[in-house]
Amino acid sequence: MHVGFILLNCDLGAEEYIVDELKQMPKVVNAYLTFGAYDVIAEVHTESQDDFEKAISEIRRLSRVVSTMTLNVISPE
Repeated sequence: MHVGFILLNCDLGAEEYIVDELKQMPKVVNAYLTFGAYDVIAEVHTESQDDFEKAISEIRRLSRVVSTMTLNVISPE
């Protein structure tokens, strides 16, 4: 299992739209509105690093997403 967090900046006023879109994606476990440097945070769970990268690409293609930062969770094997 691969876990990561995607921090998103989006167009002003698009925060709730982005959260709704994220919650419809099967790999997104949770999506939250946040205050601070980022507008939205998404928790992503996938079976592999390759699937994780595909999920990130899908998120980055959402309309009204301005920028993202990806945080990969490191877990001991």
